[in-house]
Amino acid sequence: SGVAWNESQHCRLLVPEQLQLCRRHLEVMPSIVRAARRTQELCQQSFADMRWNCSSIRRAPSFGPDLLTGTREAAFVHALAAAAVAQGIARSCASGELPLCSCGPGPAEPPAPGARWGGCGDNLSHGLQLGAAFTDGSARAGTGATPGLRAVNRHNGAVGRAVLSDSLDTRCKCHGVSGSCSVKTCWKGLPDLGEIASDLKSRYLAALKVTHRLLGPRKQLIPKEGDARPVTEMDLVYLINSPDYCSPNPQLGSLGTQDRPCNRSSVGSDSCDLLCCGRGYNTYTEEVQERCHCRYRWCCSVVCRRCRRSLERHVCK
Repeated sequence: SGVAWNESQHCRLLVPEQLQLCRRHLEVMPSIVRAARRTQELCQQSFADMRWNCSSIRRAPSFGPDLLTGTREAAFVHALAAAAVAQGIARSCASGELPLCSCGPGPAEPPAPGARWGGCGDNLSHGLQLGAAFTDGSARAGTGATPGLRAVNRHNGAVGRAVLSDSLDTRCKCHGVSGSCSVKTCWKGLPDLGEIASDLKSRYLAALKVTHRLLGPRKQLIPKEGDARPVTEMDLVYLINSPDYCSPNPQLGSLGTQDRPCNRSSVGSDSCDLLCCGRGYNTYTEEVQERCHCRYRWCCSVVCRRCRRSLERHVCK
């Protein structure tokens, strides 16, 4: 993202569905690259304590089966990437980075008492429009992708953008003598992408398994289980069950959990029992140095000693 995009050098690396958009909107590509990197970072943070820890996302764009076959994990990644791209473009518009867009339109509703609309809000509408064109192009790509997989990817991308849209809220700045806040200037802004990732993680845990079949005049995504609730526009959906990710299996995209650090005292997903899949764990003791016995010295510094202590670490067998 730190270099100027070149039409012949960079755009040709994209899938055909994205190529024309790249050529028409070279100036937006750095925002999309930053969004991709942020997606990688947040996915790994969100799943750091689970058997599938999103480490495979570092292989992008050469994904493995865990992210190419319509799994629950792929649903999360598609949704988060779609939200990240739309948010990145919306904020780049507001910051003045993009020449063809600027601040978002002013809200139609009246401001709260003692407030006025102003400032420069994130341009969500432009972000959603251009972001959808780019990420839906990626969802359609791939000669091996079935119509059902393409439909699932498009649906999950739309869920990510819908969650982002719902997160748009009012931000205000106070004005007045000595911070009295006699007048507030307010605008509409988007939260940090970490909040969106947290919301999508909850939807990942409640995702619906679906099938793509004819219902009425066209094919639709419907629940695989007959007694499941209908699919809504806010549900993440997937086509196939994921492996348990306990053991390495390249055909399924599982890297296994051997040598992963675990928490012996936890009862959550990072516990040694769950993360190590019942194989047990090894315990290692290491010495660490840290600052201790700190005291304030007049004026004006803090002086500390260096202390050693033993630290136990637990690693899955």
